[in-house]
Amino acid sequence: MFSRTSSFQARNLARCFSTSLPSNYKVSILGAAGGIGQPLSLLMKLNSDVTDLALYDIRGAPGVAADVSHIPTNSTVKGYGPENDGISTALKGSDVVIIPAGVPRKPGMTRDDLFNTNASIIASLAGAVADNSPNAAILVISNPVNSTVPIVSEVLKAKGVYNPKKLFGVTTLDVIRASRFISEVQGTNPTEETVTVIGGHSGITIVPLISQTPHKSIPKEQRDALINRIQFGGDEVVKAKDGAGSATLSMASAGARMASSVLSALSGKTSVTEPTFIDNPLYKSEGVEFFASPVTLGPEGVTEVHEYGPVEDYEAEMISIAKDTLKKNIQKGIEFVASQKK
Repeated sequence: MFSRTSSFQARNLARCFSTSLPSNYKVSILGAAGGIGQPLSLLMKLNSDVTDLALYDIRGAPGVAADVSHIPTNSTVKGYGPENDGISTALKGSDVVIIPAGVPRKPGMTRDDLFNTNASIIASLAGAVADNSPNAAILVISNPVNSTVPIVSEVLKAKGVYNPKKLFGVTTLDVIRASRFISEVQGTNPTEETVTVIGGHSGITIVPLISQTPHKSIPKEQRDALINRIQFGGDEVVKAKDGAGSATLSMASAGARMASSVLSALSGKTSVTEPTFIDNPLYKSEGVEFFASPVTLGPEGVTEVHEYGPVEDYEAEMISIAKDTLKKNIQKGIEFVASQKK
């Protein structure tokens, strides 16, 4: 069974704002002028491991770069657009590439509904990453993650630069929601709550393992409501914003936490562990090529994939349902790339 200390979340948040022992890394954000991209750019400007921050978008990135460049931290910031092959310049020599590009969800839309719109965007950006920064760690935020990560993997394979240890689907938002929501139910400090969340990053593929928390005795009705809220928490935000947006600020925070952990591992820090949607061996024998689980990170990416230990019967059923759905989501991404080659 995988476990972390109770101060894990606080340490990860601190990484975003650390001012000690800076390293020298270039981070590129593709989709930097969007609802997630702007706050994410701010958070990465505050990260002392970042000395070169490159912001790219089809419009607006130079303005975002000019804005955050005034923040007195040890990094330079430049913004790029499509003109003069700006994406290549933004990506050249990058150590970490974060991709929040794409359109947000609208009322009534699931993450899978976004597929046709975002798939082409992600495939194009993945090709640019392969051509300009093939050794970078790639963090995919663009939804639906269950399908966009396989799309990126297929593009990288076609370019001959696929490294499964350095391709991450960012599922951190599910984990921070789980910590927050369970603390509200139990009246505890959310920074002291650690909930292992596995599976994928869409609805019923999100499996929070409540039985592995100190709160496994939550009454069934309350527990089921909690799980549903974790799985569909994004709908709360879409509804609250009256269709004018989706979860952008919380997603930026989650993306910054994952990127900060990757940077910490690159710089040689040990025992850096995060949950993430990766090319995962746990269920490959069942045809599930990608799966979210806790992993340990190192300078070369994933160094260890953690087993998540015994689960309750209701959780085993959730995992089974998630695997069946993930197979379809993953295949959808693979087939999209194949269709573009015809």
